Order: sequence, then structure tokens, then C-alpha cells
Amino acid sequence: MTSTLSALLYLGLYLSQTISTQKQILSKPIIWAKPDFMIPKGMRVLIFCQGTPEAVEYQLYFEGHLSAQQSPKQLGRRNIVMFHIPAMTPLTAGQYKCIYRSKELWSNPSDPLDLVVTEMYDTPTLSVHPGPEVTSGKNVTFYCQLGTATNKFFLLKEGRSGRPQHRYGNTQVEFPMGPVTTAHRGTYRCFGSYNNHAWSFPSEPVKLLVTEDAGDTSLAPTEHTSFSDLWDLDLLTTEAEFQQDLGLWDHTAQNLLRIGLAFLVLVALMCLLAEDWLWRKRAQEKANGASSQERRRRFRTRRRLDK
Repeated sequence: MTSTLSALLYLGLYLSQTISTQKQILSKPIIWAKPDFMIPKGMRVLIFCQGTPEAVEYQLYFEGHLSAQQSPKQLGRRNIVMFHIPAMTPLTAGQYKCIYRSKELWSNPSDPLDLVVTEMYDTPTLSVHPGPEVTSGKNVTFYCQLGTATNKFFLLKEGRSGRPQHRYGNTQVEFPMGPVTTAHRGTYRCFGSYNNHAWSFPSEPVKLLVTEDAGDTSLAPTEHTSFSDLWDLDLLTTEAEFQQDLGLWDHTAQNLLRIGLAFLVLVALMCLLAEDWLWRKRAQEKANGASSQERRRRFRTRRRLDK
């Protein structure tokens, strides 16, 4: 019975450690900026960080170094803090991450947020060839040119959530595109830069119109979406994904708990069976020993009688 209790105690400690390990898994926070990830020089920017409802402290890191820390004003489902940059400069442009604390545990860092300062150099010019209006299936090329030599150019489509295209060059680069579909419709701008976080003034917008060919059935949005609206849409999507991650984590934790309890019951049963087997084995050995002693005693008695 003592060994069974020891086994149960050991398994209880193992299960508690498993549950404790589950609690140490904190979902990483989400991070975003407003009004945009591209901020004109001198304009203020707000950085938001959202953790779990139990988060009690946040830290903001800039290029790997602690930049600011803050506690949420109120706990709850929308546990969000805001960090304020009064004026965007090349010194505040770069990569940001945030983490949060729940009780004594710290989360993993958020995905990186790259903030870009714009309006740092001359204004480039953007053109498209063979023209701003083409039929689907054709190829087009955007040309971005800057009077002052630089080393990298970026091409962005307004309302597009993907990362901007980039090409290396001194004063002019080409952005080939195609075969185009109606999904390529939209307004494009280009920037020049000397690094990934300091860009020129934006070029004048160039609107690409792709007319449908007879065999083209692709669909594309026709409404213009600003970068600011895009961030709102991204925020709603990211919050939904964040809540979904929390739900998946809770489901996983419950499954681990059920598996741990089933394992505890199984091993406890095995311990009881082993205990019973050992008890029977010892009883049998004790009975065999007593029988052997009795036979020896009878043998010695018989020999004395024979003499």
C-alpha cells in the first residue's frame, strides 16, 4: 500500500507540473500602428499592443531594446495599451515588438512592426507602360525614377495588405507585372530609400485600369480603400485570429488535462495490480518457506526415531 501511495503522489506531482506548464504558455500579443506603418516626418504615430485579458503590464521594444512600458487602464477582453510617438523621425523609424506579463509570466514577443518615416528625400516620378489602361492578360511595367541617387525603390498599391515590392537601383528601376487581371486594378505609388525605414516623398499616384477580356472571369474590388481603412480591417482580422488562438489554446489545455487524468488512472491501476502481484508472490514464498521448514523438521525427527 505504501508503494501505491508513493506512486499516486508521484503522479499527482507530475500532473500538477503538466498543468503548470500549460499555464506558462501565453499567446503572443498583437501589435499595430495608426494612422499607418508609413508616417511622414514630424507626424505623430500611435502604437497599440494587445495581450490576453489577464495581462497586467506591457513592454515595447525598439530594435531589440526596451523603449517603454505601461499597464492597461482596465482589464478585460479588449486588453490594449497605447504607446505614443510625438513626432516621427529617422531615429524613431525601425522595428518594434511588444510583450506582456500575466501574473509572474512574460509572453513571447509579438510579430515585428516596421515603422517607416517618409518625406525624407526628393519626390520620385512613377509611370506605367504601355499605358494606364490595358486589357487583362497583358504585361505592364512600372517605372520609378528619382533625381537624387538612392539604392532601393518601393512600389505600393493602395489598399493592399501585402508587403510592398522593392527593387535595387540608383536613379530608376522597373517593376514588371503580368499577365495582369482585374485584380491588378488600383492606385500605385513609389518611393526611393537609403534603408528599409527611411523613404522619400511619395510619387504622384498612377491608376492602373485593367479591362476585362472576353475570357477573363477574375473578380477585383472596385472601391478605393485607403491605407488607414486597411489598418482598421487588418485590426479586426487580427483580433479575430487572436481570439481564435486563445480558443485553440484552451481546447488544447483541456485535452492535455484529460490525457493527464486518464494517464493517472491507468498508472494507478497498474500500481494496484503490481502491488497485488507482489503481495501474492510474497505470500506464496512465505508459504513455500514454511512448508520447506516443516519437511526438514519431520525429516530430522524421523532420523532420530530411526536411530
